[in-house]
Amino acid sequence: MTAAEIIKDIKNRKFRPIYLLHGEESYYIDLIADALESSVLSEAEKGFNQTIFYGKDTDAVNVLNAAKRFPMMSDYQLILVKEAQDLKFDKIADQFQAYCEKPLQSTILVICHKYGKYDKRKKAYKLMEKNGVVFESAAIYENKVPAWIEDFVRTKNYHINPKASLLLAEYLGNDLSKVANELEKLMLNIAQGQEIGTKEIQENIGISKEFNVFELQNALARRDVLKANQIINYFEANPKANPIVLVMGNLYTYFSKILKYHYLQDKSQAARELGVNPYFVKDYEAAARNYSWQKVFQVISVLREYDLKSKGVDSTGNTEHGDLMREMVWKIIH
Repeated sequence: MTAAEIIKDIKNRKFRPIYLLHGEESYYIDLIADALESSVLSEAEKGFNQTIFYGKDTDAVNVLNAAKRFPMMSDYQLILVKEAQDLKFDKIADQFQAYCEKPLQSTILVICHKYGKYDKRKKAYKLMEKNGVVFESAAIYENKVPAWIEDFVRTKNYHINPKASLLLAEYLGNDLSKVANELEKLMLNIAQGQEIGTKEIQENIGISKEFNVFELQNALARRDVLKANQIINYFEANPKANPIVLVMGNLYTYFSKILKYHYLQDKSQAARELGVNPYFVKDYEAAARNYSWQKVFQVISVLREYDLKSKGVDSTGNTEHGDLMREMVWKIIH
């Protein structure tokens, strides 16, 4: 089941006795857990029938004993186990398996196992899958984040233009909780139905619409030495907002896609093959005209060289990130 399907069932009060929510991406784990917390019990019922455990502060025996209780003046009791990756169910493996085999139908046990997968080889996993809901929240690939942002704002009755979604994705990365939080704050200041552009991103999130990795890519694609160096100077003055490791990673991904574009047999499929919004295909086409496939190979080699230098490997003594990026930009363009 998808997160949306699980949440739909929860809102329709189709509950299951066990929910195992696990995986590297915490956003959907929190989303489903929050949906259960707001839907299962009324505020009056929560005082007697809702228990929240944290993995580091409890043990598996306490959780299991709580799950075996019956609700008071309610159809259900809700047991939320947060940070369950820190809880050792192995110490009571037989008892936990026995509970998962015949869970109490009046208990809704929610196990939030974050930042990694629950061991699928364990018998308890198979029993939870059989008698409850198991949802794996996989990390999203970075090239999928812009589309995720566009879908997210659409569900809130907003629209974001592709350039703004890409800028936000490159700035915030693929931590969906962080992205969603920034978007929620952004939408508080924008009327529903209004398009979110780079201007709104700059004013409300603090990302410069002129001096960011996305604009550096564009400047390099045009071989615009002046603009590229202006951006590097801005990065140097704002190192925490523009760490060199982020800049290197984005440029490596960008030029790798330009190289891939060169080798595409059918350029009409570029958007799908490169994993980008069709809006940006023309930018890759233009960059490919300015950088032959031989030159792109050289650029990727330069990026690797300066990534190592930024970490002190094969350095000549000049390890200031601003200076390294200026040298790197000169070698990329010339």
